[in-house]
Amino acid sequence: MNQQKYNYKVGEVVKMKKPHPCGGDRWEITRTGIDFGLKCLQCGRQVMIPRPKFEKGVKAVISEGKD
Repeated sequence: MNQQKYNYKVGEVVKMKKPHPCGGDRWEITRTGIDFGLKCLQCGRQVMIPRPKFEKGVKAVISEGKD
């Protein structure tokens, strides 16, 4: 099983499969590592979620992050 992983970067905007309770589905990555820090672009709420849950929930990368 040769599955290629995408390297997410701080500053990238991703679209998630499930929307946030405020209705927004676009998130900015604020931290990477074992846990991912995300900021909802609609309401500004910041959350931390484990990497496996984040990688399962990403639908698309909307914009590129900082290098």
